[in-house]
Amino acid sequence: MTKPPGSTLQSLSSLYLAEYLEKIRHCVGLLTEEQAWWRPAPGTNSTANLLLHLTGNLSLWVLNSLGGEANPRHRSAEFAADRTVGKEAALAGLADVVARCQRVIARLGDAELDRALDIQGYETDGRGALFHAVEHMSYHTGQIVWITKQATAGRTTIEFYPQHQGE
Repeated sequence: MTKPPGSTLQSLSSLYLAEYLEKIRHCVGLLTEEQAWWRPAPGTNSTANLLLHLTGNLSLWVLNSLGGEANPRHRSAEFAADRTVGKEAALAGLADVVARCQRVIARLGDAELDRALDIQGYETDGRGALFHAVEHMSYHTGQIVWITKQATAGRTTIEFYPQHQGE
């Protein structure tokens, strides 16, 4: 049985990374610079922190571990940052990394996906790394959407699935 087009882990991963990036782009566009750096409570992250964090995470898990790029990461700095970069620059950095990840993903074969990896002390393989990267971006996309809904309540409606309204 032949797989339908677009059903491989690689193609689905690339598709979902693009989908999450568009949701993030939409949300960031609704926020002021101040709102992008707003933290819901002490010890939490702002949208801008999450943009920096996703950039670092995708760089490590996909570009470095699967693509062989050298990407030094300073994870704690992603969360400690406070108005160190504008929201548009942080978003552009994430968009660039997603595009580079998509190029790496497109060229992955079974050998790279089967290869054992140790990333941040987690033993996995290429498939696990790819799954982690997509799931991780999904998780933080939801947080960014929530923060944006809080910040823009009453001013705009965020609806990514209008086809399901009224179901």
